[in-house]
Amino acid sequence: MTDNFTVAATPQAHAADIEFFVRKGMTKGYQLLSLLTPPAYAVFAMTRYGRSHLSVNRVLRATWVGGTVGIVGGGAFEYARSAYSNPEKVRIRRIHATYDTSSIRADDHSTIGGILFAVLTPALLWKRAASINLILGGAGIGSAVGLLAHHTRTVTGDHAPKVPVPDIPPVTPH
Repeated sequence: MTDNFTVAATPQAHAADIEFFVRKGMTKGYQLLSLLTPPAYAVFAMTRYGRSHLSVNRVLRATWVGGTVGIVGGGAFEYARSAYSNPEKVRIRRIHATYDTSSIRADDHSTIGGILFAVLTPALLWKRAASINLILGGAGIGSAVGLLAHHTRTVTGDHAPKVPVPDIPPVTPH
């Protein structure tokens, strides 16, 4: 009975690992493109249209649209990477990712910044942009600010604590 359970659990565990990495890829994609989109859009708009076409509303809209593209792209990349990889290697990657405190801290800072700026941006810029752009764009900028705060802390010497990864024996199907 346990032999059948072990064999049946392997595809289920691999599916759970794929789901974990797709969510992680979506998070990292959002963080990265929320960080890169505002300056990239500002440079694009300034060079293409001039200063008159650069507005708070457009920058905030570009930020949340860029974050959405990051979500889709990061999730698709991780799905393709994980779904077609060896299940044992994906399992090992998940164990290492679970104990990566630096990545967890970056996600936490990004989430805190996103929530904080989703509230502060509409409060400060209420009449300058559409409500949806204020909230979603503010969350994107906050996510980027939180990610920068994490990396600033790391560069200034406040590193995330290292947690040793336990040794897990490989799963052998019976």
